[in-house]
Amino acid sequence: MAGGQPEREDKVSLELTEEILQSMEVGMAFRDYNGRISSMDFHRTSSYLVTASDDESIRLYDVANATCLKTINSKKYGVELVCFTSHPTTVIYSSKNGWDESLRLLSLNDNKYLRYFKGHHDRVVSLSLCSRKECFISGSLDRTVLLWDQRAEKCQGLLRVQGRPAASYDDQGLVFAIAFGGYIRMFDARKYEKGPFDIFSVGGDMSDANVIKFSNDGRLMLLTTADGHIHVLDTFRGTLLSTFKVKPVPTNSTLEASFSPEGMFVISGSGHGSVYAWSVRSGKEVASWLSTQTEPPVIKWAPGNLMFVTGSSELSFWIPDLSKLGAYVGRK
Repeated sequence: MAGGQPEREDKVSLELTEEILQSMEVGMAFRDYNGRISSMDFHRTSSYLVTASDDESIRLYDVANATCLKTINSKKYGVELVCFTSHPTTVIYSSKNGWDESLRLLSLNDNKYLRYFKGHHDRVVSLSLCSRKECFISGSLDRTVLLWDQRAEKCQGLLRVQGRPAASYDDQGLVFAIAFGGYIRMFDARKYEKGPFDIFSVGGDMSDANVIKFSNDGRLMLLTTADGHIHVLDTFRGTLLSTFKVKPVPTNSTLEASFSPEGMFVISGSGHGSVYAWSVRSGKEVASWLSTQTEPPVIKWAPGNLMFVTGSSELSFWIPDLSKLGAYVGRK
């Protein structure tokens, strides 16, 4: 691993700027996957990262110590999407076997299923957990978004959609957004059954919604679409602030993007595997990293850190290279 742990702690204390973003490179990589990484998630309060891969494995990492703690295989059901619950060794994941679309609550400590969530009848393409309660939402190609309580096997609510849905809670768990068909619908998590309290257009982009995310402070949203667009909107007004364009993703692939922790930058994959970064304020591209991959990587910014992670056929941790930053060289 480049840099070592003490240096990473120095980096975290720096404020993210365009110069620092441009200096970022792979500081560590895990190359022992036998398939593409399809999903990953950082735990909100620990240093843990979980990944799901086409090799049917779920892997738990301690990012602070740069170690893989555990590998669990899901050979019977496969695995596509995975996310942490509030507990750092309990996850919810979706299947990838084509015959059982149940979601599963899994303890990584002892590799035991704690609960099955049955309700979807086609591939689950969106999964988001609520930070306030033990609730989560899932969106499927069966054109439904289901609302769940982790303590109950049956869904607590059902919303029908007209197309592939992307769904996400905001960071506070008070509202959630569902995108499909060129629009984002905003729901109050406490009274979603009354329908959306606002509907925002994304500028006529009618291609399939892929991923929707909120910035940490809840002021911004981003939506990626199959046509290779990353739309950034004001959450409260619905104003379309910027639209970034990358190469469209192949059918059945997902274009991922992520806000930096303070919401000033957006990073995303692309249809030819390269990674790009844009300034939300200026709307301009500020960095790019070309790739030999041919599919879009999954991509996540590490909470509260000057680090982002990409997943393709390997898991890569991107950190600033201080030697490229004249103002920071020798700084301790």
